[in-house]
Amino acid sequence: MSAQLLLVDDEPGIREAVKDYLQESGFSVQVASNALEGWEWMQMNTPDLVISDVMMPQVDGYQFLKQLREDPRFQTLPVVFLTAKGMTGDRIQGYHAGVDAYLPKPFDPDELVAIVENLLARRAAKAPTTGDDVETPDLAELANQIAQIKALLTQKNAISQSPAPFKIDLTPREQSVLNLVAEGLMNKEIARRLETSVRNVEKYVSRLFSKTGTNSRTELVRFALEHGLAK
Repeated sequence: MSAQLLLVDDEPGIREAVKDYLQESGFSVQVASNALEGWEWMQMNTPDLVISDVMMPQVDGYQFLKQLREDPRFQTLPVVFLTAKGMTGDRIQGYHAGVDAYLPKPFDPDELVAIVENLLARRAAKAPTTGDDVETPDLAELANQIAQIKALLTQKNAISQSPAPFKIDLTPREQSVLNLVAEGLMNKEIARRLETSVRNVEKYVSRLFSKTGTNSRTELVRFALEHGLAK
């Protein structure tokens, strides 16, 4: 399977030209005309690498990168900046923000392909060789969240529920994932229980965060208990 890339650029000509070249080089490419569109797509999909312009309206590349790095799912995701800026200070800002490579426009498409291939190869080299799926978020943080969830479960009866039933539209699969998260299971365990992939579980958990307005598994479980959503 070819690597899935996300290309974010507000200039249609550059966006389509880069997309075509990357596809000719064997990559699968999803395009977004701005960071908001790219972020929305990433709530349902996890690319292998992101290529983003820096100078964009509303949300620029630096803000987009900050958003990615603050999300446990995307903390180690390779990111390449394409920018008209060539000043050293701007490149330093990008590296401090957590970008993996910085390519000033105009650039040689072959150089971009070489950078992408190198970053993907380095990422693959760091991946475990056991064949097992791994949890994307930091394990220490996940362990902490699981401990907090189990603490919540021990005091489940003490958590006051809303007097009126809370209406939220969950699909049967989202409900199943929510129930298992509320049991304190990690994504790998949930994937085994539901006979699906860890990546699919991550997508469902992300949707649950979005629908409930929560940002962590602990917040999600507390929200579910308070509103009688976990079964």
